[in-house]
Amino acid sequence: MYVQQPAYRNTALKNKRNIIRVSGLGKVVIQPDTAEITLGASTEDAVLEAAQKKNTQIIEGIILNLREIGIPNEQIQTKNYSIFPHYDYIEGKQIFRGYKVEHLLLISVNPIEKAGLAVDTAVKNGANIVSSLVFSAEHAAHYEKQALSLAVIDAYKKADVIAKTLRVQLFQTPIMINEIVRNHGDPIPMQNSLFLKSASITPIQSGTMEIIGQVEAEFEYFTQ
Repeated sequence: MYVQQPAYRNTALKNKRNIIRVSGLGKVVIQPDTAEITLGASTEDAVLEAAQKKNTQIIEGIILNLREIGIPNEQIQTKNYSIFPHYDYIEGKQIFRGYKVEHLLLISVNPIEKAGLAVDTAVKNGANIVSSLVFSAEHAAHYEKQALSLAVIDAYKKADVIAKTLRVQLFQTPIMINEIVRNHGDPIPMQNSLFLKSASITPIQSGTMEIIGQVEAEFEYFTQ
């Protein structure tokens, strides 16, 4: 038995916009020119002032020797400085051991070929924390715009393919487009033992890095 659909449903379908939703991806491969290294010193002592003094001596020595290999003060900054009590737990009891002082430096190295020398210099002068290495490019913002432009083009091409497959006409200008934000230059963890056992300059290979742009977009189409 045929049942006629209510008129308001037909009106809703008639007024409904025809939408194609797609995502777009753009990539630009570049050679990084800067290495950002996080390293520093951790010292302990039963007396807080003594732990601080030891740490200060090490950090000053690291900075002095980094300057001697051509890394100026402007490229060295404190990333973190912390003081906290250190305890041992014996048979369920908390026993005060002393104080731990940690001072981490963020070192920007350019040219990137000096990154290995910078790490070795710091370790030879008392650094016992080498936590991360991040590669970056001086003009990264320029390449990010390129990648974003490629992502928009990719989104349109995908929508166009879908429209042609459906045999419908696509409006070239999207009715909505959003950038999907990504993090670039994720840190690479460094193993302290690698540097402490190395007798020569630690080899650090930057390789290439991808700058990625990503968008989501909506295009409207109409049937002929």
